[in-house]
Amino acid sequence: MTDEACAECHPDIARQHAKSMHRLSSFNNPAYRFSVEESRRVLLARDGNLAAARLCAACHDPAPLFSGRFDDAAYDPDRDPSGQAGITCVTCHAITQVNSPRGNGDYTLIDPPGYPFARSDNALLKAIHQQLIKAKPAFHKQTLLKPLHRSAELCSVCHKVHLPFELNHYRWLRGQDHYDSFLLSGVSGHRVDSFYYPPRAVPRCAVCHMAAATSDDPAARDFAGSGHPSVHDHRFAAANTAVPVMLGHPEADNAPRRDLLRGVARVDLFGLKEDGHIDGRLHAPLRPEVPALEPGRRYLLETVVRTLRVGHELTQGTADSNELWLEVTVTSGERVIARSGGLDEQGQVDPWAYFLNAYVLDRHGNRIDRRNAQDIFVALYNHQLPPGAAAVAHFALEVPAETRDPITVEVRFQYRKFDAQFLRHIEGAAFDGNPLPITTIAEDRVSFPLAGGSAQPGPQPSALPEWERWNDYGIALLREGDQGSHKGELRQAAEAFARVEALGRGDGPLNLARVYYKEGRLEDAAAALRRAARFEPPAPPWTLTWYSALVDRELGNLDPAIASLEALANTQFQAARERGFDFSRDFRLLTELGRTLFERARQARGTAQRDSRVALLERSRSWLDRALAIDPEYAPAHFNLALVYAELGEGERADRHRALHERYRTDDQAIERAVTAHRRHNPAADHAAQPIALYDLKPSAPQAPAPELPIAGALSEVAER
Repeated sequence: MTDEACAECHPDIARQHAKSMHRLSSFNNPAYRFSVEESRRVLLARDGNLAAARLCAACHDPAPLFSGRFDDAAYDPDRDPSGQAGITCVTCHAITQVNSPRGNGDYTLIDPPGYPFARSDNALLKAIHQQLIKAKPAFHKQTLLKPLHRSAELCSVCHKVHLPFELNHYRWLRGQDHYDSFLLSGVSGHRVDSFYYPPRAVPRCAVCHMAAATSDDPAARDFAGSGHPSVHDHRFAAANTAVPVMLGHPEADNAPRRDLLRGVARVDLFGLKEDGHIDGRLHAPLRPEVPALEPGRRYLLETVVRTLRVGHELTQGTADSNELWLEVTVTSGERVIARSGGLDEQGQVDPWAYFLNAYVLDRHGNRIDRRNAQDIFVALYNHQLPPGAAAVAHFALEVPAETRDPITVEVRFQYRKFDAQFLRHIEGAAFDGNPLPITTIAEDRVSFPLAGGSAQPGPQPSALPEWERWNDYGIALLREGDQGSHKGELRQAAEAFARVEALGRGDGPLNLARVYYKEGRLEDAAAALRRAARFEPPAPPWTLTWYSALVDRELGNLDPAIASLEALANTQFQAARERGFDFSRDFRLLTELGRTLFERARQARGTAQRDSRVALLERSRSWLDRALAIDPEYAPAHFNLALVYAELGEGERADRHRALHERYRTDDQAIERAVTAHRRHNPAADHAAQPIALYDLKPSAPQAPAPELPIAGALSEVAER
């Protein structure tokens, strides 16, 4: 807890840090305090100690944790200043090593060696200490700023989380994970099959979250190339717009967060389907031409959301209590005739709105609605959007028969940190509505004439390229589902990508190949990939190679598939290297390569091919080991390593990886019980969990409050049955 001493030489950085969520990470954060105090109570009653709560403290409460005070059941953060310290300057700058890619606070922190008189309270000696730093700053920099501080791996120690058995008394579960989401993205330049890529790879989290801020601080340099000295902004601008308001801070403190949020995604009123169903005739893209609507008829508005300036899933973090939703308002003249996503009198969002969040359950099928991490069991659905991907919301609109004026549809992509239910838990009896700020990330608007009407809307151009609108729509349709018969609107996605191809973009046939591969139409996929390679500019050659390898493997052409996958793992693409891309970090790719080598080894049968078989198995093992070095908790890599070791006759190692696969895999049977229980009692959530869901734009009326669900009781009984 040396922030005051740091501020003596770095006042500008200290002022920034004081307004950051790092500074407000501990018991000085009312939302976190509510959740961690509940966890402490539950764990103390269940286990008789607070050891499992250290999972939270390793990242949120370093001062009370490392002093030993956090483990004391009588710890009072209101009387102990360590509870108000948050993540201090030294917390990050004294980290000397990231011990593993597992997250959960797996770092080594060493009290950094200081100059003479560093701990002195004597004014003269303190002045000498400061003068020594200014005279010989190299040692200060060496001890407090290391290469790892410029890496995404530093952030991973706390922004990648798993929930261990010790916490939930169930099994290993993945929690929030900004790091792997970033790693497996086109933004980082590591994902081999992203839908979109930036001009250059973004190498670390700080590029977005610690942008250069003009400063005369002693540490300032011309980091931005602007000709003015700057520092990396230690406000760590992100998405928590709630806590500053809860603490009564000035609205200006939220300005960097709001600025970062606006434009991280876009929303596009893309198309209109007749008769209000999925297979209706599609009019698209809307604008510049817009069809006339007929009073008394039903339509489906195809609304596309696409992430833009975000390097991980939107939102990650506390995705179960964050609110991202589409607010749609339909007007005719001065009259609001329908809407979705409105607020009730307590500021609660209509539960039938289209949400892009994660909806998480406990083992009894109750929603995790108060950040009670020890009870997390399964996600009912996860609608978070990956970087450079899209989702589609289908809004059903019935035009009132008495409508006489043109109809205008406005859609806003809204964000609020913390929903009303969580705030109700925090405030208890004092809760009087949710006043937390709502940020409009993006918006769109279209006006429709009425058939036979005299009034006509003016011209409505769109600033987005037509091919890209079709491409985003196809991506959204392709992503709608992945299980069994619920595999999205693949026919409609193929039609959208065919339009992209007709507009002269190689993205069209490449994405058609994705559709065909998902459908199992391998020859059609191969033909589409060949067409994509002939476009100018061609589709990304590395993504073409990836899907070519997958198709070859499915067709039994294992040697060409292996050659393609090894070329990808070694990033043998000049254009990719020039843009800073490195596919050797895509652990899905490495696992696929290891799997394919294993399949090839099994073809090498007989004594004559024994050496060849062993060599292939060793190559497979090497690539799978590399995958696990990047993500040691990746279940498919453990599964394939168990097969490799069994084939090599190393039974003990095979058993070890079988056990690890069992630890990290999804528990499908348990999930089914909890999900079934909740869906039976919550029609709105059941509807949202469907792979393809239609959202009715309802006649404008006050919204009814969402139904209160029991914490235990009826749902628990259903789950037990």
